Amino acid sequence: MATDDYSAVSRALATEAVHAGREDLAGLGLHAPPLDLSTTYPSYDSRDEAARIDAFAATGALDDGPPVYARLSNPTVARFETALARLEGTESAVAFASGMAALTAALLVRASLGLRHVVAVRPLYGCSDHLLNAGLLGTEVTWVDPAGIADAIRPDTGLVLVESPANPTLRELDLKAIAHSCGSVPLLADNTFATPVLQRPVESGARLVLHSATKYLGGHGDVMGGIVACDEEFARKLRQVRFTTGGVLHPFAGYLLLRGLATLPVRVRAASATAAELAGRLAADPRVSAVHYPRIGGAMVAFETVGDPHEVTASVELITPAVSLGSVDTLIQHPASISHRIVDAGDRRSSGVSDRLLRMSVGLEDVEDLWADLDQALSGGQGRGGRAGQRTGAAS
Repeated sequence: MATDDYSAVSRALATEAVHAGREDLAGLGLHAPPLDLSTTYPSYDSRDEAARIDAFAATGALDDGPPVYARLSNPTVARFETALARLEGTESAVAFASGMAALTAALLVRASLGLRHVVAVRPLYGCSDHLLNAGLLGTEVTWVDPAGIADAIRPDTGLVLVESPANPTLRELDLKAIAHSCGSVPLLADNTFATPVLQRPVESGARLVLHSATKYLGGHGDVMGGIVACDEEFARKLRQVRFTTGGVLHPFAGYLLLRGLATLPVRVRAASATAAELAGRLAADPRVSAVHYPRIGGAMVAFETVGDPHEVTASVELITPAVSLGSVDTLIQHPASISHRIVDAGDRRSSGVSDRLLRMSVGLEDVEDLWADLDQALSGGQGRGGRAGQRTGAAS
């Protein structure tokens, strides 16, 4: 949904997170945003509806008239789209059933114009890497270092795709320099790890900003979704792809995501402070050989163990060994085994995803409790009689 006065930042991000997408509630006599679960809506003037559908088919534009069908648009989802666009500083945003559905739609928009070539920088989220490398959408990818982007662009290049900080190594890229290298080719920046709290890629020249909304935007590990923040021109194409392919965000998910945005700045800043403290302690620990933590901060920490990383994930007790990230509780996982297993082993290692790398999403627990759990887990669960130690004793 397009947002008004997107270019003028008149309110602080924390204020926008609470109020964006909700400006009409007082006039409706409401305080909390309503949840609209309708799949279809009455259309008494079928001639008018025919004209509106023709306009959407031709341009992808949605007017302010009543909704028609849930696959076309939904008022609850539209509130979330408006709010996220405001936070990212874009004209519009289009929401999807998952982050991968959102990325797929962006690729299909460009492929529909005959622009099937993609230039990409590793590492990316493992499934994003696989989608590109396997050519599942008929696309062709050229993997490059940032310095090679300009030389890799061809007449049929539709997108340049990067992720910063990257999943799972937290590598940071100079988005402004990359955007310059892209020329007229749209730069799509995956901003899932940073969120608009830490960076707004459009301010560095990105045209498209991708989020797995499942992560920090939702923030509680109980909703799945994806969204692309962009200009209205690109949004119209994305809506057409969404309508045709059916990758729509469920209204209840949109409701939860809008609610999640209200606390996004508070959650990200609190978790980032804890993550920075843990990163410092890990860097000084002889059981850890390397720590990766972004200059811009954030709630993600990646570290490489001297010992067996599988023993760490098997030994945590407070921290949950699980994929995903951005929840209020702390999660840890071994990318080479799970999130990036689908990426070729050689490609994983060459992009910095070592077999000893662990990725931790820091939540809102007390830092001392988290450190106590990491401390005993790095010792294989020996310090507190953890689960790994118990299993090892039973097996031997």
